[in-house]
Amino acid sequence: MPALSAGAAWLVLFVAGLCEVGWAIGLKYSEGYTRLLPSVFTIALMVLSVVLLGWSLKALPVGTAYAVWTGIGAIGTAALGIYLFGESAAALRLACIGLIVAGILGLKFLASD
Repeated sequence: MPALSAGAAWLVLFVAGLCEVGWAIGLKYSEGYTRLLPSVFTIALMVLSVVLLGWSLKALPVGTAYAVWTGIGAIGTAALGIYLFGESAAALRLACIGLIVAGILGLKFLASD
């Protein structure tokens, strides 16, 4: 894969994070890998997520990129858990998700190399 500019690397990292959300939610739908189609999509998104993360590391620091990748995954998965599965949307839980968002924004705009 070709080298990326910093801006492109952040975009690739964002897409990698979205893929992480997809595979995390896919785990629920695959029902322990007992349903073929959701299992195939889940595994494909796992691979794509890690490949895109690796590609973004050509231009981003590993600590920053990994923290942002997992943060996007955590936020997206928590939000979809609330929306799709009726998980708790208690104020304290939402506040904690907000702290993850603040951490990602801090890494992107304040602590990036």
